[in-house]
Amino acid sequence: MATRIDPFRELDRLAGQLLSPVRGLRQMPMDLYKDGDRYIVEADLPGVDPSSVDVDVDGQLLTIRAERKSAVSEREGVQWMTRERETGSYVRQLNLGQDVDLESISATYEHGVLKVTIPVSPKSQPRKVKVSTGDGAQDIQATATENTGGQDQQGQSTPQVDPNN
Repeated sequence: MATRIDPFRELDRLAGQLLSPVRGLRQMPMDLYKDGDRYIVEADLPGVDPSSVDVDVDGQLLTIRAERKSAVSEREGVQWMTRERETGSYVRQLNLGQDVDLESISATYEHGVLKVTIPVSPKSQPRKVKVSTGDGAQDIQATATENTGGQDQQGQSTPQVDPNN
């Protein structure tokens, strides 16, 4: 199988790296999702020494920093044929909402993936509210219903309330 070499593609790649506005710091690819009562951040950091990974929380700002160094140091006699693996510093910042438990954030680093777990604050989780009546306390729980047709589940007519009246 013949390999086609395009010298202009390599020139474009090098020019893009040199002219990039983010010269020193690079962003790491990441996923962010909610799993039950916690948010999960998974950031790809392949080839990064775990001792260079730093996770900070300052107020509502989560900052992830890491650095990947070249496996082959810049030494005399080394001649690169292709060099595509980026080295340098990586940084990513996330604004955290008010509904997270800042004191319980944790992080693990395995197989080149940094996983940051951000628990939802217990104050922000759904809960029952006690409503007092003249006869004592009673638990009332609001539930969402999709029944808008004026009949309950047994087919009985239900009163309709118009919030605009």
